[in-house]
Amino acid sequence: MIGLALDPTLVLGQDAPVIDSGATAWMLTSTSLVLLMTPGLAMFYGGLVRTRNVLGTMMHAFAAMAIVGVLWAVCGYAMAFGPNVLGGWFGWDSNLVLLGGLENSVVGSDDSLVPEYVFAMFQGKFAIITPALIAGAFAERVKFLGFCVFVALWSLLVYNPLCHWVWAGDGFFYARGAIDFAGGTVVHISSGISALVAALYLGARKGYPGTAMHPNNLTMTLIGAGLLWVGWFGFNAGSAVSSGESSAHALTVTQIAASAGALSWLILEGIRHGKATSLGLASGIIAGLVVITPAADVVTPGGAIVLGALASLVSYGAIQLKTVFGYDDSLDVFGIHGCAGIFGALALTFFIRESWVTANTGEGWSVMSQFGVQAGAVGATLVYAGLATLVLVVLIEKTIGLRMSEDEQGAGMDHALHREHGYGLLNPN
Repeated sequence: MIGLALDPTLVLGQDAPVIDSGATAWMLTSTSLVLLMTPGLAMFYGGLVRTRNVLGTMMHAFAAMAIVGVLWAVCGYAMAFGPNVLGGWFGWDSNLVLLGGLENSVVGSDDSLVPEYVFAMFQGKFAIITPALIAGAFAERVKFLGFCVFVALWSLLVYNPLCHWVWAGDGFFYARGAIDFAGGTVVHISSGISALVAALYLGARKGYPGTAMHPNNLTMTLIGAGLLWVGWFGFNAGSAVSSGESSAHALTVTQIAASAGALSWLILEGIRHGKATSLGLASGIIAGLVVITPAADVVTPGGAIVLGALASLVSYGAIQLKTVFGYDDSLDVFGIHGCAGIFGALALTFFIRESWVTANTGEGWSVMSQFGVQAGAVGATLVYAGLATLVLVVLIEKTIGLRMSEDEQGAGMDHALHREHGYGLLNPN
């Protein structure tokens, strides 16, 4: 797990700690790779919407980079990794506001210390992409101002507390031994359930499901999926906060799970429809990457194959249920991120490698006891993120407005909200 408790004996810069240049170089690289994932997400989502909404959809991801990038520096890091306040709802340390107090401060294990500035920026990239993921659920029907306010409030009131619970040394679930190496609960389950709640409250797009809403550019979607796959190596392997066996293991199982997820989806489509699709391939890649995220330094390579393959089956089934229930999760955020994240956080328990158990657990540990801890973390994340998101979307819709009017939807986000066109077309459809 990322689980980096900020040990005061390390962060105060006492006894002139020696920075590990190799680990620092890898963390700098990982930070850049994780940031790249958000533009990759913009391309992934942008290719899936209709032509008149491509630019507005991509703007959601880039706006999250700007909004959360500032909030994380101002107070997000202090809320996520400061000591418990308000009963542990979130953390707080005034010295961390505006990243103050990080100069000459280091974090990590005794033999793998990195500057805390690097760790703070690495974590900030997770904070950026998580609310950007949610945008796919209500794509093509939200006002830009309302979305920006939602991102800011969701980041402060949902992401930062969850991050503290799972990854801070005194967080609820960290203290209980919940395994979330790189963001199964913090990133994917929280964004997935929030996406579902927002989609249900805002209702379907104009014309859904009767009107065909074909992707405008699957070529761009595939490029986005490729960028996400590459960036995910930083996402998972960087979460070791080191450059060694742990990061190597995380990188290995990440590659394996993504490949297994993609292959599983292709086979499933071949069996059911007699042909494979590029969208199915991209969906399988993401499902495999999501499912391995909480388990990246925990499971065996064989377990990664099983998790990746089953994640595609789980997500494929969830997407079919969307049609049955009739709700409009535009880009299947809950079906892929939410469901694969839930499955990964729970199922990892049955594929934990023995060497990890020996090194990280004590007497009395069992698979079922760990499963109970995992289930508790998953359940709490679903309830907290879901309820908080409902409050936020209701509040924003009733005040400044969040859902676009039908006329605005007909004109498209690019023209109605930004007075631009993604492809320079006079009459985009």
